[in-house]
Amino acid sequence: MVDRHEDILAAEHEIYYPPPEVVEKAYIKDYDAVREKALADIEAFWAERAQELDWFEPWEKVLDDSNAPFYKWFVGAKTNIVHNALDRHINTWRKNKIALIWEGEPGDQRSYSYYRLWQEVNKFANVLRSLGVKKGDTVTIYMGRVPELPIAMLATAKIGAIHSVVYGGFSEQALADRIHDAQSRVLITADGAWLRGKTVNLKDIADEAVHRSPVVEHMVVVKRTGQQVNMEQGRDYWYHELMSLPIASPHCETEVMDAEDPLFILYTSGTTGKPKGVLHTHGGYQVYTSTTLKWVFDIKDDDRWWCAADPGWITGHSYIVYAPLILGATSFMYEGAPNYPYPDRWWRMVEKYGITILYTAPTAIRGLMRFGDAWPKRHDLSSLRLLGSVGEPINPEAWRWYYRVIGKEKCPIMDTWWQTETGGFMITPVPSYPLKPGSATKPFPGIDAEIVDEEGDPVKPNEDGYLVIKKPWPGMARTVWGDPDRYVKQYWERYKEKGYYLTGDSARKDEDGYFWIIGRIDDVIKVSGYRLGTAEIESALVSHPAVAEAAVIGIPDELKGNVIWAYVILKQGVEGSDKLVDELKQHVRHETGPITVPAKIFFVDSLPKTRSGKIMRRVLKARALGKDVGDTSTLAD
Repeated sequence: MVDRHEDILAAEHEIYYPPPEVVEKAYIKDYDAVREKALADIEAFWAERAQELDWFEPWEKVLDDSNAPFYKWFVGAKTNIVHNALDRHINTWRKNKIALIWEGEPGDQRSYSYYRLWQEVNKFANVLRSLGVKKGDTVTIYMGRVPELPIAMLATAKIGAIHSVVYGGFSEQALADRIHDAQSRVLITADGAWLRGKTVNLKDIADEAVHRSPVVEHMVVVKRTGQQVNMEQGRDYWYHELMSLPIASPHCETEVMDAEDPLFILYTSGTTGKPKGVLHTHGGYQVYTSTTLKWVFDIKDDDRWWCAADPGWITGHSYIVYAPLILGATSFMYEGAPNYPYPDRWWRMVEKYGITILYTAPTAIRGLMRFGDAWPKRHDLSSLRLLGSVGEPINPEAWRWYYRVIGKEKCPIMDTWWQTETGGFMITPVPSYPLKPGSATKPFPGIDAEIVDEEGDPVKPNEDGYLVIKKPWPGMARTVWGDPDRYVKQYWERYKEKGYYLTGDSARKDEDGYFWIIGRIDDVIKVSGYRLGTAEIESALVSHPAVAEAAVIGIPDELKGNVIWAYVILKQGVEGSDKLVDELKQHVRHETGPITVPAKIFFVDSLPKTRSGKIMRRVLKARALGKDVGDTSTLAD
């Protein structure tokens, strides 16, 4: 096995130049010059980008920083992201262009032209209005990767309501917490979803969540798997039945929104148990996501774009639903697992649908790499012209395999670093730029990123530090839903004198100015590209009657990026056993969902803590990895 640290050092001196035909076609040919010009006047730069979209009324001011860090973009402008994503295409040749191609795990297929998608969104928007949803209300969406999910998101936004999509892998309590925080009176779900040949019982989970958080008045259920589900009279409705009623007219007026009106809340794990509802708005978000997708993935009218994320995460919001539609692109979406029923499922679909750009997570790449080169080599992958990576830093070994075996050494890899809070790509190459395996390259034009020390001063090349963003950008989160103090404290307090946004990641820059992301500096673990709060997992463990206390850490893993190790103090009189380990894993699965289940559980007598009682997870991690535990002067014991 390759030593990851040595591999990264080698990769810094390994440069991959783009093929001339890629440079020729690219929107941005001189990336450094464009970046320099954008930073010289970020307001002029973003105003120019915004002019590529439709606005009901123009802005009076590009950026209002009078109440920093609560920045406002395109102040006074009137818009609605759905107007740019759908309405404006209906009077052009794109009306009959395919917007979305979908394949279900069992092999069923559907495709939607822009016109048909527009009609479906209008119909469901009218259904939502008939259920009493109005501008400013929140709607929670909880389902698998099916077309009805983006339709529900777009319909919610069209009528000026705010969507809160909860990933379909989350459990009853996680869903209940998010429904309660958003105070959603309407929940949209499905009977089930297909995954690895089995059905996930989404409706049962939704019923239990609503029981725990009884603010929901109406539940709309998409029939996907056809399994038997409980339908409560007066509360639950079948999606297909509502869509066949006269109320579901294919024409619906788009609500005129202020540029700063809320578009969606998306919950992301924090260092405390309560999930953070990150808020994004219509105006800046539409400008930022469409510009980043267009330039980084060089989207053209004949492309078939596949962002293989889940719409329940920010990657899906920005780059499955909104940006591709704003650009008038054709997207592909797949419901199930990458290796079901065989490890060539993805490569078969790339060949079958003529996918030109594939954007996925390092976890998926490492998972498919495990099966060797023979599976992808069975398929014609020559339609691919660009590849992408998202979710966590990609190790150079996986980067090279992706480049060589999938891209046939002709497809540059766009390795993108960004967050739920940033709305879109922040540090990323463009297709015309030289690449280093494992580096996210350089900040996108208009993004002023730096790596700093404790005091906020830039560190030297190749020194680790805190990754910060020095100037605001249009796609930035506006606040934490219902908790503006938490927004300030989490992201802006540390460097408030300088006005820097703290990303929470550590990174370094090499001599060429290429950024290398190292990982989280707080108590958030990234597993398979998903951010998981330690507090949420620890709370689940402690809720078991046998557990007195628990601490969890992330341990580097070749396949998943990180896996979870848990250290558990049992209650007096309780004996640790293999049976109890299995029971605790099942308990965590039930409480917070399958992705949060620890890979290992250790029973211990004590945990390293500061005198104020904070668990020193870094000490646990250093011990687990056989490293020096560093300064332990603040330890109580």
